[in-house]
Amino acid sequence: MGTSFLDDLGVALPVLAAPMAGGPTTPDLVVAAASAGALGFLAGGYRTPEQLGEQIAAVRSATGAFGVNLFAPNPVRVERAAYRRYRDAVRADAERFGAAVPPEPVEDDDHWRDKVDLLLDHPVPVVSFTFGLPDAAAVAALHRAGSVLVQTVTSADEALRAVDAGVDALVVQASAAGGHSGTLTPDRIPPEKPLRELLTEVNHAAGLPKIAAGGVVDPAEVAAMITCCARAVLVGTALLLAPEAGTSAAHRAALLGADRGDTVVTRAFTGRPARAVPNLFTAAHHDHAPSGYPALHHLTRPMRAAATAAGDPEHVNLWAGTGYRQVRPRPAADTLTDLARDL
Repeated sequence: MGTSFLDDLGVALPVLAAPMAGGPTTPDLVVAAASAGALGFLAGGYRTPEQLGEQIAAVRSATGAFGVNLFAPNPVRVERAAYRRYRDAVRADAERFGAAVPPEPVEDDDHWRDKVDLLLDHPVPVVSFTFGLPDAAAVAALHRAGSVLVQTVTSADEALRAVDAGVDALVVQASAAGGHSGTLTPDRIPPEKPLRELLTEVNHAAGLPKIAAGGVVDPAEVAAMITCCARAVLVGTALLLAPEAGTSAAHRAALLGADRGDTVVTRAFTGRPARAVPNLFTAAHHDHAPSGYPALHHLTRPMRAAATAAGDPEHVNLWAGTGYRQVRPRPAADTLTDLARDL
């Protein structure tokens, strides 16, 4: 396959739209990426299979060049005592918005098998995975369905594991990325490492095509990654303020408002390392949040949903990469095209 799968899809612009679960990625954003000659990924995470199917149909009606991202199961079980301590710690925040807190941990796999079955019944050009590695049966079945498979990795060791799993390409994600880290060892905070250094290490370890991701918000960075060894660059934070994005009003206001300081990698919202713009909730709970995904995600989700509805950015997960200060409201196609201007 080499590096031809993007060419085969007619992708002329090597700056791709990352999947951003929880709302920011919409069918309109994916279609806008395609209109620029790029490739966008629908975010399957947190969607029901029915919702994801509707989004796939909406995108497919406008373009044949797109991908779908799934959360591959890789749970981190939370200790019951740690869960209860954290539940009690965040209860007042939830009650402020009239939101409930689950009394016991909720553990699930985000409808993994049903979503794989959906993509077998309705094949898409590219399927990417994050959080964990797909099982061998899923890899074989999706390959038979004709999909190119892409795995998110955060180290050379993870890249080798992805090669063994049988995927076709790698998203090499640096710690500067906004939102959840794709690390395969989420009980540990990934080390801070510049994207180019990480990309070089992975390139030496694994021969698969590579897509660079993590903190890229300007054309010089895009050009540096392509010059190094990446086939393309994946951007998310750069698109958060696009009109086609489903980014909430509270999230947009936080990104456009007064400088909140440097981003933090925190477990406070979901129990899994994720980079966010700081707010009152991270200030109050970052230091004592336990490791535990998806239990902590389900614990804080009602509060986050209620805060979002109320337009309160202080109790919402303000996912963003380290370059968030450079992001401006503009159409997604314009952003993607501009990021490629130095190529």
